[in-house]
Amino acid sequence: MANFGDYQLQIYLQGMLQGVRPEITTDLGRLEAQAAGTLSAEAMGYIVPSAGSGATARANLAAFDRWRLVPRMMRGSTERDLSCTILGTAMPAPVLIAPIGVQTLAHPDGELATARAADALGLTYTHSTQASHAFEQIECASKWYQLYWPTDRDVCLSFLQRAKASGYGVLVVTLDTGTIGYRPADLDRGFLPFLKGDGLANYFSDPAFQAKLAKPVAEDPAAAVMHWAQMFPNVGLSWDELSFLRDNWDGPIVLKGITAVDDAKLAAEHGVNGIVVSNHGGRQVDGAIASLDALPAIADAVGEQLTVLFDSGVRTGADAAKALALGAKAVLLGRPLLYGLALAGQAGVEHVLRCFLAELDLTLALSGYANHRELNRDSVVRA
Repeated sequence: MANFGDYQLQIYLQGMLQGVRPEITTDLGRLEAQAAGTLSAEAMGYIVPSAGSGATARANLAAFDRWRLVPRMMRGSTERDLSCTILGTAMPAPVLIAPIGVQTLAHPDGELATARAADALGLTYTHSTQASHAFEQIECASKWYQLYWPTDRDVCLSFLQRAKASGYGVLVVTLDTGTIGYRPADLDRGFLPFLKGDGLANYFSDPAFQAKLAKPVAEDPAAAVMHWAQMFPNVGLSWDELSFLRDNWDGPIVLKGITAVDDAKLAAEHGVNGIVVSNHGGRQVDGAIASLDALPAIADAVGEQLTVLFDSGVRTGADAAKALALGAKAVLLGRPLLYGLALAGQAGVEHVLRCFLAELDLTLALSGYANHRELNRDSVVRA
């Protein structure tokens, strides 16, 4: 059985025998700087910065540095098995593509390229409601759908029906974006891509959305945008409304944006199947708790009842190993993939994913683990 870490040997062989070196860095921490030369100022301003002062985003990264892996020796394992099944979805590794909206800011192919890259590696792609390409355009064998819950229930129901008809297996409901966070980098530029129609493909192609317009989208796109703007802010959601989703979605439901133990318990009480411990990569609430700081207590509280997933601040395979040790069943990777997308489209996303998986695989190998399921609290210590 091949190991993901073999990608490292492939790179060395190409370099030494063919004189071919990677055009995109293998240092995932340097991707942002490399992509900066490719992305427009507006795209960089939207993708990179976070809410307010950026304190939450910085806290996400710093939280990983407060934990250290404890390698074990002489454990006698030459191959690793990273495969797993998450909410009925078989995966080659505990890594999913996070839902990322308006990916055409990074590359014209946007979500199409990212989904193809995920498919090439057998990974699960999560499609954002705010995507630049509609549900039906996404080609990936394993795909989940992320819902931004609109105020219009007709549109919400239509989204659920289209996602199910298009083969999306799990519904991921983002709770932390009832409205857009205060983001000075975008505000200073007066830039919000959705207001020029970018990232609204799912809406503009939706029959329930179209039925509420006086004119077709093509005839009055500005009116269509403003109609979207009226239904996107949805800060008034309550826990009781989850019954609407359960009544209209027959697959697993995951709530994304949980950082409080009490909310994790409420999720379990309301019958959902999983949660994503996440603060939206620091893009919503400035000065919020780092996702990794929230993870252990949440995993302890509901890990036996719910599938606990994790995102926000994950940059490396070592980061993933720490999150898995602290109670996550899998991690979702976001921003680094956008940087790879900006640099080389589908090939760039594939390279970033292969590097990430290689580092996770090699981290496990060098720490004495045959699979990620062996990771536990004894695998890490506080720095």
